[in-house]
Amino acid sequence: MSEAKTLDMTLETSFTEFPESPVDPKNVRRAAWGGLVGTVLEQYDFVVYGTASALIFGKLFFPNISPTAGMIASFSAYAIGFAARPLGGLFFSHYGERFGRKWVLVATLFLMGGATFAIGCLPTFASVGVLAPLLLVLCRFLQGFGSGAEQSGGATLLTEVARRGKRGKLSSFVMIGAALGTAIGALVWVLAQRLSDQALMSWGWRAIFWSSLLVTIGAMIIRSKLAESPVFVELKKQGHVEEAPLRAIAKDGRMLVLKVIFMNWGVSTQSYTYQVFMASYLVTVVGVDPKFVPKVLLIGAICAAFAAFATGILSDRYGRRRVYLIITGALIFLPAPSFVALSTGSPVAIIVVMILGFMLAAQGATGVQMSYFPEMFGNRYRYAGVTLGREFSSIIGGGVAPLICVSLFAAFAKSWVPVAIYMSVTMLVSFLVTRTVPETVNRDLNTPKDAEWGDARPLVGAR
Repeated sequence: MSEAKTLDMTLETSFTEFPESPVDPKNVRRAAWGGLVGTVLEQYDFVVYGTASALIFGKLFFPNISPTAGMIASFSAYAIGFAARPLGGLFFSHYGERFGRKWVLVATLFLMGGATFAIGCLPTFASVGVLAPLLLVLCRFLQGFGSGAEQSGGATLLTEVARRGKRGKLSSFVMIGAALGTAIGALVWVLAQRLSDQALMSWGWRAIFWSSLLVTIGAMIIRSKLAESPVFVELKKQGHVEEAPLRAIAKDGRMLVLKVIFMNWGVSTQSYTYQVFMASYLVTVVGVDPKFVPKVLLIGAICAAFAAFATGILSDRYGRRRVYLIITGALIFLPAPSFVALSTGSPVAIIVVMILGFMLAAQGATGVQMSYFPEMFGNRYRYAGVTLGREFSSIIGGGVAPLICVSLFAAFAKSWVPVAIYMSVTMLVSFLVTRTVPETVNRDLNTPKDAEWGDARPLVGAR
């Protein structure tokens, strides 16, 4: 008997020791919708805030400084939300491991939606002076704190609910929701920019943030009907719920969390560079009409939704590691050609670049992460591991990416070259770290072990 067949039989035998829980189709559908609507709200909140940071917040909350300094100040307030995400992740993942995934997914919705609505109620600098940006920063902090366990919670729940062979497909709904949130946010900005400049700067921008209340209510109704993850139910039934998941992961899973941080660093950096920094670059440097930017974001987001679904399915078919390496490898080389194309000012070139950025960095790579990262961790601290890894990477990645890009751009005489190098280097790190992580597709989720080389179930029908 060949060595390969012996290995396959050994792997198959090992997985019969942990029988998979029966899959309830109704619960799977509810989980898919629950994961989708939550990230619709999260990404909608971030897109409307990010676009406002690029286009109007400098004038409303930081009017007494130069336009470049105002953009830096505005993006600094934007970064505060990302700094708050790991804190929210620490807080919510603790309770997600102890009391269940569903409780956290309801709580994070309430906090995110409430903070976004509050931003629309804030006084501007002209009304209350320096208090205005301080209140903006506070709301942004609460918004980030609430989203700290949102995507990771949705990914963990969907991965644990789905049956083997479909985890990538089902968990990709989290990033489909993120893409749709981007699309809705961009569409709202397209509609808002039909207003006169005076109307937009006085009440139009407020209406954009108030509109998040509708998404919040709809998402709360759907998530209130979710069933709990079968993996958590089994842990609770057996009395194996980890009382101190953060302590356990600090002891046994810290190296894997570090790997997740760096696997997501480049992806997070490029994702938010395309979604946020590119908007200001197109307006202030290339000279694109500001009304064109939300339309480009809308097109990119729609294409990204299909990309998330496709990469989730491909990762089921060909493996998480292989698909992730292909995407991150391509993204190492994308930034420089992207800036060359954007600098032409051609609408077609701009649309193509933004579609590629959205499809690969914003949702393509993260579509794979939604099943890859949960499968990497054992059942003792899966929620906490995924959350801490993704959210701490958001500090060094997406949270500071627009700020670093603007600072590099200003420091190097408005040259895009340092920005492109920064984007490529961070992605190179993600690519190299991914090479040290094993394949995880279809591994047993009820085992307390973290992923190790060779413990994934063989891909049925893989080529």
